[in-house]
Amino acid sequence: MADYSKFPKAKMILITHQHADHLDKSALNQIAEKNTLIISTKTVAEELPQAIVMNNGDKKIIEGITIEAVPAYNTTAGRDIYHPKGRDNGYVLTFGNLKVYIAGDTEDIPEMALLKDIDIAFLPMNQPYTMFPGQVYKAALSFHPKILYPYHYDESGIPELKLLMANDSNIKLKIFMIK
Repeated sequence: MADYSKFPKAKMILITHQHADHLDKSALNQIAEKNTLIISTKTVAEELPQAIVMNNGDKKIIEGITIEAVPAYNTTAGRDIYHPKGRDNGYVLTFGNLKVYIAGDTEDIPEMALLKDIDIAFLPMNQPYTMFPGQVYKAALSFHPKILYPYHYDESGIPELKLLMANDSNIKLKIFMIK
């Protein structure tokens, strides 16, 4: 378990869904303060009643940041039990002219092709729950972020993703690994 106690307190926290690796109450207790805003789904708000609920398609301006809740779900038969359509969120955050997409736990869904002008994208790579490297590559090609950070992965998929991404010089792949 990570120790977040030395990190600065958060002014705002976005939670994509209720799974324990995303709704980590211990981590929340370490980084949240009394006035921290929590943005989440309806299912998360059942556990955190102070949360501001956003559903897929909702758009709000909170603390000067435009936040759009976008779909996050599994499409592969049998995997849809992990993240059913309509329940979980990804988020697009707009800070001035910078647009950041945080996909949540999802596969390469058709709604990604609707994303426009994304500067930085965070896409999950963790099968069977999210995407294989090829799906991450396909997803990135569907909306062309300037920078792509994969997350939620083990090291095994990184070489394949690097090889795939080498075919597209318009998307800069950034790998962040904690040792």
